Amino acid sequence: MLALMEGSLALLERMHNRWAPLSRRPAEEQRGIDGERAAYFYLRRRGYLVVAREWTMSMLPGDVDLIAWEGEMLCFVEVKTRNDGGAFAAEFFVDEDKKAVLRRLAAAYVRQLPHVPGEMPVVATRFDVMSVYMGDGIRADVRLLRDFFR
Repeated sequence: MLALMEGSLALLERMHNRWAPLSRRPAEEQRGIDGERAAYFYLRRRGYLVVAREWTMSMLPGDVDLIAWEGEMLCFVEVKTRNDGGAFAAEFFVDEDKKAVLRRLAAAYVRQLPHVPGEMPVVATRFDVMSVYMGDGIRADVRLLRDFFR
């Protein structure tokens, strides 16, 4: 069922791109969108419950690509997409600034979870990075790096 949904979305997007050339996104932006979609379905196939995509908070800069539960663990996932392996692995581009942004956003997300008034929510969290390598017409190569940083 999940594979059918993933294939249908890809087909619809290819049809849209073919018939609406004036509304096309820049190639780099489209690659990022395709990579995040591949990462989403990768997590779903492995039993994660994805609860947010591209989560933002108006008072904080940045976004969290994916937020998902793996059992009792709340995972904040940064997705990095590249055309190929290149000189550096995709996860190399998660620098200290991005880690700081993700930590602030994760703390804000956890604070808004249901909890007893006057107490902070207690939930185990983890920061993961997913490296997605997109080939020409080939299925994406997705790599999940659990607990990439604290």
